[in-house]
Amino acid sequence: MWISLLCFISLLGLKVTAQQPFTLAEIEDQIAAYQRNHGVSAVGVSAAGPPVKCSLACAFLNSTISGSTSFRGSSRYKLDGSRYWSLQQTASDPVCRVVPTSVVDVSTAILSFRVTNCQFAIKSGGHAAFSGASNINGGVTLDLKQLNQLSVAGDRKQIAVGPGNSWGDVYSFLDPQSLSVIGGRVSDVGVGGLTLGGGISFFSGHWGWACDNVNNFQVVFADGTINDVNFKSFPDLYWALRGGGNNFGVVTQFDLVTFPQSDLWAGSNIYLYTTDLARQFNTAFSDLNIAADPKAAAIFVYAYSQSFGSWAIVTDLQYTEPEPNPLIFQNFTQPSKVVASTLRLTSMAGAASELNASNPYGFRQTYWTMTFKNSPTLMSDISAMFIEEIDQIKTIPDLVSSLVFQPITTAITSHFSKYGGNSLGFNDRDGPLTLMQIDISWIDTQNDDRVMSAARSVISRANTTAYAQNLGHPYIYQNYASAEQNVFKGYGEQNLLKLQEISRKYDPSRVWQDLQPGFFKIF
Repeated sequence: MWISLLCFISLLGLKVTAQQPFTLAEIEDQIAAYQRNHGVSAVGVSAAGPPVKCSLACAFLNSTISGSTSFRGSSRYKLDGSRYWSLQQTASDPVCRVVPTSVVDVSTAILSFRVTNCQFAIKSGGHAAFSGASNINGGVTLDLKQLNQLSVAGDRKQIAVGPGNSWGDVYSFLDPQSLSVIGGRVSDVGVGGLTLGGGISFFSGHWGWACDNVNNFQVVFADGTINDVNFKSFPDLYWALRGGGNNFGVVTQFDLVTFPQSDLWAGSNIYLYTTDLARQFNTAFSDLNIAADPKAAAIFVYAYSQSFGSWAIVTDLQYTEPEPNPLIFQNFTQPSKVVASTLRLTSMAGAASELNASNPYGFRQTYWTMTFKNSPTLMSDISAMFIEEIDQIKTIPDLVSSLVFQPITTAITSHFSKYGGNSLGFNDRDGPLTLMQIDISWIDTQNDDRVMSAARSVISRANTTAYAQNLGHPYIYQNYASAEQNVFKGYGEQNLLKLQEISRKYDPSRVWQDLQPGFFKIF
């Protein structure tokens, strides 16, 4: 196949090199030649009639990149289509799935989509909640799972990470080397989406979010060129990629900052809900947010348990030193009241694996989010709203519902300004802030409207209350947002206009806006 392809390309007079991507004109010539030489393709594209956009792209890529493409009905297509976290994503039905094995393959695919005017989706980990985020109906899904390189630099200060890795892959590779990175806290989450959307880490108090700790992005631009994007080479695009999501190109490698790290103290305590305990923990959370200890991280959860028929409070705590029961968490630990505890010394891989167990596959999912200024009183108000709304739907079969609070301390946001800053739209002058997330899972599509209505109502009521108390904040964290939420408006008008300007500069043909319609767009 490869030899015949080289002969075919040479007949077209094109340069053959393993590292040099084709131009748009060259791909146009190759696709035209493919149509002339194939009266009817394997997927029914007739050269005598008008091209069938994505069917033509699939047939061409199947011929050009050996072994990359799977089609509807094949076992490989079905298997790859099942590898999404939410059932909404698995329901999408692309014409084909393409799995590139090199950055040049990615470039070829993007140019093929441009020539055929075929819409596409990009999948890194596939952990988004809503339909179309990284899968697509009637288009092509480009799955980056084979771009799973992991390589630590000689000075041990950087690791090259492919977007096909999960964070569990990264930590399992780095833990034996006593190194770590600023990355996700759930092992099955993919590297690409989390990093481009912000990326909260156990170590964010020390270093900031994941997007602030990428030395260099290797990016396929809309014109098919492959570029190293960093603070020196493309400072404007480097700024945009730090929070700008999938609006600027396909990132095929992240060069991440590494740092020495041994075990950490991490795990969770589970308590039965009482109003007194909730009030105590809300105050403890607020105090932790103000303290801004860079070693301390927390995820504070109100959850309804169908099996017990009661509400629970879960405190996920992490301390980045191997120090059991650190003093900073003394107001979060109540041994006499705890129902279950997993707090212990563990590795990063172990901590991420534990949180992964609370995010199982095979459910319908919805995420919603908002941000507000630090306030235990507002936390109590919002948790009461959440309990009230969920109590109306808690008998839905297999429902799992959580209200999650996380601190955005001034220690975290102090890092947002380094290397020219990120595009998220806030800084340490705004803080401390609280990031709130609604996380609900269920199975039956017949319950979609009830679940979405409840979540939507909580967000509406909570925002109204926050602004009425002069505690509201516009920021919407991309990685937790519902498809209904306007993420980039929350970055602020100035940042949104700047993101749009950068998009026009590097993508004048609007490839990432029009041909890649999924996830959150800046226009």
